[in-house]
Amino acid sequence: MTPTAASAEFRFYEELNDFLPPERRRVSFDYSVAGTRSVKDAIESIGVPHTEVDLILVDGRSVGFDCVLSGGERVAVYPVFERLDIAPLQHLRPRPLRDLRFVLDTHLGKLARHLRMAGFDCLYRNDYTDSELITIAVAERRIILTRDKGLLKQRLVTHGCFVRATESEQQLREVVRALQLEAALRPFSRCRECNAELRDVPKAEVLARLPQKVRGAYDRFQLCPGCGRIYWEGTHYARLRRLLEPMAPPHCSA
Repeated sequence: MTPTAASAEFRFYEELNDFLPPERRRVSFDYSVAGTRSVKDAIESIGVPHTEVDLILVDGRSVGFDCVLSGGERVAVYPVFERLDIAPLQHLRPRPLRDLRFVLDTHLGKLARHLRMAGFDCLYRNDYTDSELITIAVAERRIILTRDKGLLKQRLVTHGCFVRATESEQQLREVVRALQLEAALRPFSRCRECNAELRDVPKAEVLARLPQKVRGAYDRFQLCPGCGRIYWEGTHYARLRRLLEPMAPPHCSA
């Protein structure tokens, strides 16, 4: 009789279930580990990017991604713990980058503009290839935001976040919450179009470029030194402020 392939029992927790087919969500299931080099290989073969995982327990023991499975183990896989101290255990997510900077894939153009509006340094082009995204992320120490699970499974990717929502405003709320960005919000400090930091300018400096109806209605203006766009607190500004306000911490107002 041909022996069956070695398998381990896996269980994924919380939002990691989003990456699994319905029949594997929030339940334990067997998965063949024959031929896998590490628990990381097995987890990504199942469909979960390593950038989403913060803790792995094998038979109750905290292990790293390089742990080798031989079969018969019980594997529990957890996302980042935002409200629970797991300091004695082995965190698998890398330490947060000192400077919060992002590079976004081709599907997230509106999210890039929203994040810039919130004050975050975001690189975006609608023709980035996967290799370009990874090269930029590694060279400039940026967090990759993507709707492509396969991209986050690339070996060189250390800081990344899979964006689940499909509507841009929901995506912004999701990213701020998932990466705990509330305290870092700096609303209306960057150009939504080119990412440059805005500077306050006197009205007289931009008066000749203002639409007639704006000249008498507003007195505060910002200028983008990158693309030359002028910003003022119009109706669009008010709508975006309402979007950001619920995300700000209690002591901070957007």
